[in-house]
Amino acid sequence: MSRYDEAKAAYSHLGVDTEAAIARLAKIPVSVHCWQGDDVCGFENRGETLSGGLQATGDYPGKARNPGELMADFDTAMSLVPGPKRLNIHASYAITDEQVDRDALKPEHFERWVEYARKRKLGLDFNPTFFSHPLASDSLTLSHPNAAIREFWVNHGIACRKVAAYFAAELGTYCLCNVWIPDGYKHTPADRLGPRLRLKGSLDRIFEEKLPGVIDCVESKVFGIGLESCTVGSSEFYTSYAATHPGVYNLLDNGHYHPTEMVSDKIPALLAFFEYVPLHVTKAVRWDSDHVVLLDDELREIAMEIIRNNADSRVLIGLDYFDASINRVAAWVIGARNMKKALLCALLSPNEELRSFQDKGCFTELLAASEDIKTAPLGDVWAEFCRREGVPEDGDWFEPVRKYERDVLLRRGMGQSPILVAGESPR
Repeated sequence: MSRYDEAKAAYSHLGVDTEAAIARLAKIPVSVHCWQGDDVCGFENRGETLSGGLQATGDYPGKARNPGELMADFDTAMSLVPGPKRLNIHASYAITDEQVDRDALKPEHFERWVEYARKRKLGLDFNPTFFSHPLASDSLTLSHPNAAIREFWVNHGIACRKVAAYFAAELGTYCLCNVWIPDGYKHTPADRLGPRLRLKGSLDRIFEEKLPGVIDCVESKVFGIGLESCTVGSSEFYTSYAATHPGVYNLLDNGHYHPTEMVSDKIPALLAFFEYVPLHVTKAVRWDSDHVVLLDDELREIAMEIIRNNADSRVLIGLDYFDASINRVAAWVIGARNMKKALLCALLSPNEELRSFQDKGCFTELLAASEDIKTAPLGDVWAEFCRREGVPEDGDWFEPVRKYERDVLLRRGMGQSPILVAGESPR
């Protein structure tokens, strides 16, 4: 009897069908962010550091320097992650030989991403980039008191939604288009309402035209570096905006709340009112520090709320972290595999039995069963899932990353020619 057969029997004793869990996991996509591979630099070649409350820390060698390198790194990472994936990109990752400012972006500037995604059967998600730009130097964009600057960013948002519609049409799947802005103030502002009214007006214009295939969402944040006293796009603001604007959803980033707030608890609250609940999953250490996603208690609870509520088609799972202190490809793999493991853990829970205990007031039984399941052989079922998906098991996936680092990443910056997309010139 194999270890999986033993695990299957152990879970069956607990009332769980491992085959059903594996089959369901094989249908749940996770949207993986492109910006882990190059520390959120993008391809605009402005030579600027991150701004807008964002910061990538570390200088591990091998950062992707152009589209070809970023795509090759992503391919390597995703070859080690089981199950369906999507790719999430920012507007600053447009691939073009001409200088195009963000308010003038068009679908043609992302054709190579569509070609890339189509060949790999990936859906694409998208984000306007409201940071690291001269017109965002004071960390004000859609709420800026200068009408001309607001107009620039409104046009950027409109342009990006059209790109998102292009992705959806070309790839035959939805495109989640997420609006996050850095707008806020370092010192206590004299006016908190005015900026929010300006933001509301800007968003109304951006979302005015309904576009097929586009799922629109807005993302709040507690604060950013240099924006400690006031965030215009707060949780209360965006929850209210989404609730009063049909077709716009409230994206939950579990690093964007106070340390004692749990996104796992917010998911079912929003499911009661919204068709979709988009997620950005990260590992927050005291605040939005964007650490690599770990298989910790909160990640398990996030996955549990998705699965136990049969919301795997309504909760749109995306990852969002960037760590420049470790191998960037490994960071992608670790976080994505952990998200999949958390989902499997939730799928291997006797959720209906646990719900029945709660509804009957059998809280002793509920506690006992919830604790017993924690020692079930999750790892053996995960290993079986990896085998069926054709990717290495735990303990085996790191060697391909080490080889890729040795053969590719460490050669960057040493005079070797960068990897390029066919027909592409170095940027």
